Amino acid sequence: MKSKDYNAFLESKRERVNPVGFDVPRGAINPRLFPWQADIVRWALRRGRAAMFEDCGLGKTAQQLEWARHVVKHTGRAVLIVAPLAVSDQTVREGKKFGVDVTKCRECSDVMPAAVNVTNYERLEKFSHDKFAGIVLDESSILKAYDGKSRREITDFARKIEYRLCCTATPAPNDTIELCNHAEFLDIMSGKEMLAMFFRQDGNTTHKWRLKNHARRSFWQWMAEWSIAVRKPSDIGYSDEGYVLPELSMIDDVVTNGVHDGFLFAMEASTLAERRASRRDTMDDRIALAARLCNESSEQWLVWCDYNAEGDALAAAIPDSVQVKGSDSGEHKEKTLNDFATGALRVLVSKPSIAGFGMNFQSCHNVIFVGLSDSYESFYQAIRRCWRFGQKYPVNCHVIRSDSDGAVVENIKRKDKLAGEMFDEIVRNYSPRHVIGKSKRDEMDYAPTMPLEFPRWLKSVA
Repeated sequence: MKSKDYNAFLESKRERVNPVGFDVPRGAINPRLFPWQADIVRWALRRGRAAMFEDCGLGKTAQQLEWARHVVKHTGRAVLIVAPLAVSDQTVREGKKFGVDVTKCRECSDVMPAAVNVTNYERLEKFSHDKFAGIVLDESSILKAYDGKSRREITDFARKIEYRLCCTATPAPNDTIELCNHAEFLDIMSGKEMLAMFFRQDGNTTHKWRLKNHARRSFWQWMAEWSIAVRKPSDIGYSDEGYVLPELSMIDDVVTNGVHDGFLFAMEASTLAERRASRRDTMDDRIALAARLCNESSEQWLVWCDYNAEGDALAAAIPDSVQVKGSDSGEHKEKTLNDFATGALRVLVSKPSIAGFGMNFQSCHNVIFVGLSDSYESFYQAIRRCWRFGQKYPVNCHVIRSDSDGAVVENIKRKDKLAGEMFDEIVRNYSPRHVIGKSKRDEMDYAPTMPLEFPRWLKSVA
């Protein structure tokens, strides 16, 4: 094969993610956005289908509203923002702040044509995709909390919508499910193709995957074509002025487990059954300590639990608290979460799976976890409701746990360390030159380090 033909063959095999968007001049972007936010919005509009993986408090709502406004202006059609429960009202308030009219919709008949509309994930089935030129998934990592059928329905709903945007905090690089969800939703690549190209099975299980060593650079370059990851503005070459987090104090409150099963000291709970037993045996003491912290204070408190029994006991022990649980009506959930966000409610009791995504609770700087689960993402997101850019006070986070919960604590610490290391890798590979200011993709470079040697028996035939 001639050299020119072989180069053409290699070129044809490169994976491309072609932009489908449109250009917007810098002067057309809302001046209330920071310069780095404006540049990200322009990049996302050029891409047409993109993901913003930005840490909590970096203004994703303002950016997605500006993106939606320009899609409406460009197409003359409606855009739908899909958000977690109670975040719709928050989006409407942010829209007023940034001069974007947003209509909160409960069903398709509420949609305003040629305008920005918002609804909750739970109500998406009441809408028709042909009404919209663009769709935004706010807190798109919430897709992991849905079963396969629901996730597929959301992806299928958006498949015929031309412009798509995902917005969430930075996903864990090894969380292949989340990355597959985003790539499939944006119609970048199917999950099976992504796994085959960049990942290998980790051990003998089909549920764990890790990046192939030789594919790391190509993987991050491919990711940088359709997504951007930002932990702070300096990650993409801008000033961090105004984006310095307040101090976070992690307070480890250990409750002694009096049930030792014949041992002198409490043994570390390792199995799921042992952890649940430990939670049950220490529940009264953990609830009493959480109630004392809240009742002896006049400040706002955000109290996280994992089980209904814990939530019910907390609500009974803290007189001016309101609990939000899964069986509550949507109206009760929305009103309670919004009351807490505006400071009208002093103590909120809920689960991270219910109120841990999307809400801005900067009015509160006191957090309690009445126990720990192994979900690092839930733990991180729940803390970030209060500890986020825009918080004016140091944040106090109490983790009330049993002395036999050492394995859970170490697991969370391990995942936190891995998340930090992985994000450092993201930042190194998500260089600003890959994304900001470019409408064309950066190719995956073929950079051979060894000369090609042909075996002796292979001869060229003229």
